[in-house]
Amino acid sequence: MRDTRYDILFEPVKIGPVRAPNRFYQVPHCNGMGHKHPLALARMREIKAEGGWGVVSTEEVEIHPSSEFAPYIEGRLWDDGDIAPNALMVEAVHKHGSLAACELAYNGFANPNLYSREAPFSPSGGPVKDYSPIQARVLDLTDIRNIRKWHRNAAVRAMMAGFDIIYCYAGHNLALAMHFLSPHLNTRCDEYGGSLTNRVRFLRELIEDTIDAVGHRSAVAVRLAVDQLMGSEGLRYDTEGHEILTLLAELPDLWDVNLADWSNDSVTARFGPEGGQEAYIGFVKKLTTKPVVGVGRFTSPDTMVSQIKRGILDLIGAARPSIADPHLPRKINEGRENEIRECIGCNICVSGDMTITPIRCTQNPTMGEEWRRDWHPERMNTYLKPVDKKGRVLIIGSGPSGLEAARALRGRSIEVIMADKALEPGGRILTESKLPGLSTYRRVMDYRLSLLNQDPKFSLYLDSDMAISDIVDFDVDHVVLATGSQWRKDGVGRAHRLGIDDLKTASIISVDQILGGFSVSGSILIYDDDHYYMGGVLAEKLRFDGAHVTLVTPASKISEWTENTLEQGRIQSRLVSIGVSIITNYKINTLSGGQVDLSPVYGGERLTIGYDHLVPVTSRQPRDGLYHALKEAGFDSVTCIGDCLAPSTVAAAIWSGHAFARYYGEEPEARYDFKRERIDLNP
Repeated sequence: MRDTRYDILFEPVKIGPVRAPNRFYQVPHCNGMGHKHPLALARMREIKAEGGWGVVSTEEVEIHPSSEFAPYIEGRLWDDGDIAPNALMVEAVHKHGSLAACELAYNGFANPNLYSREAPFSPSGGPVKDYSPIQARVLDLTDIRNIRKWHRNAAVRAMMAGFDIIYCYAGHNLALAMHFLSPHLNTRCDEYGGSLTNRVRFLRELIEDTIDAVGHRSAVAVRLAVDQLMGSEGLRYDTEGHEILTLLAELPDLWDVNLADWSNDSVTARFGPEGGQEAYIGFVKKLTTKPVVGVGRFTSPDTMVSQIKRGILDLIGAARPSIADPHLPRKINEGRENEIRECIGCNICVSGDMTITPIRCTQNPTMGEEWRRDWHPERMNTYLKPVDKKGRVLIIGSGPSGLEAARALRGRSIEVIMADKALEPGGRILTESKLPGLSTYRRVMDYRLSLLNQDPKFSLYLDSDMAISDIVDFDVDHVVLATGSQWRKDGVGRAHRLGIDDLKTASIISVDQILGGFSVSGSILIYDDDHYYMGGVLAEKLRFDGAHVTLVTPASKISEWTENTLEQGRIQSRLVSIGVSIITNYKINTLSGGQVDLSPVYGGERLTIGYDHLVPVTSRQPRDGLYHALKEAGFDSVTCIGDCLAPSTVAAAIWSGHAFARYYGEEPEARYDFKRERIDLNP
């Protein structure tokens, strides 16, 4: 039964001609599926509607070939042939009584048109946003009229597909409408440039056109970034952001307000707290009578209620929390808020879009697998064959993959015994969550343990270093090794596939020693050939501990892969601000007597750096010795999962554990037999 404190979250909200059944609003978010995977996209969105999200939105939806987003895979409404694929999502969402929203997007110079090869448009010309050697052409008045026509046509198509809410997009430093608004990007001298009234003109016309075309049936929303966090060079919420809202306050049916660019709107937990946008968007409801939705990585129902009661928002917007737990609203409604899979703010979900692959999530391993594998976040597949024999599984290791395997196996009514030689459960989560900015990672462990510890068919034995004889004594049907991995000390990585010989005699401190609490002081050289978060976050920790830290990497940027999680710039900026010395594009050549000789990756002079201790952050080795011992002893029913199988991200470890549980008892090839969306050669 729902806690009465949360009743306000389930009140309906009128949005123009339609009514949202509650205040839970899944704002538009990318997913790497888009127009290429409409069946997968529809099923993913449907599960959110099933989970109680009152409004479920698309990602950006392209409206015309002259502004397409290749190589990224987004939605598409170029012509009438695109109506039916979009209608799949609408029908799936409507099936559960939710509203469907469509974010029409025309992004101008933010996209180089790599597919259509058309010259992009911009209010004032100039290079495109990325590093493509392409420049945008300046829009003339005929071009502006054409874009208005294309937007109107797309709005009509969206209405024909059945969408209840249709967006005019002016956010994230991506949308052409925002390029007109920004004094940094709009230097025109005609009626679309100069004064703010003139710069607002294009957005006003898009809104008015859309209302005229579809306002009799669909609500019209505006997604606006009220601050670009660029100081005087861009829009600021307390000056022009405020004025834009004043000029347009009552025109649309809904305001969806946030920050630009995407890295500010979806800041990782390492750099921003829950509800962090309130300081920027809190003024909006004072200027309009129309409903307002905003985001802030909301996972706590108490925080949500506070936002409503204090007049900050009318609707609780979410992208990442709806990915981590598509059934978050339903759980609150049923009094099961303790079962919410809270978003940890790691932005692995964003990496799917950035790498042009279907979305994934650290907390929710079923994200992106809803259609192709028929995975559901709240229940195991009903088609799975019953497990023969005793059905008891022993999992050795209580890290992320082991805990997820246990949780999912219990969903199939399989008895689980877990053993770990550690004194506390959690594996890498327990240690990494103690690093600067990574405390939310504990939610991975806490969510799973909170469910398992209430389950009488789950047993956990800590301080238990399992030998083969101990495993025999348990008399189980299958053994799962989730024993994790360890960081290498020999330098094997991308730049040194055979390792670094001199490390054998150098003063090495391993990553695992630091994670285990080993105190390090003096001059520390971190050699990062891993390129995810570990090198940067260790540099931050050791610097805060008082060490002098130099971070060396063969890459051109610190923690380079975190470009895909929208945090690379913040990581490098923070390290610079706290006094970490940074050397990029260099790799270790030789070490001797507290000196390291560095070779340039692209040619140039060598460098010599002194150090007291060297910390190689290069790669990891699976802890799979027990697996090989069991196989040699004749155990056939044994499986490695997670980092014990192949070291990777926490998200990959959890997916591995979940996949094992899903396919346990099936033929080995079953996991590769998933559905694919194929091109119809006879359209």
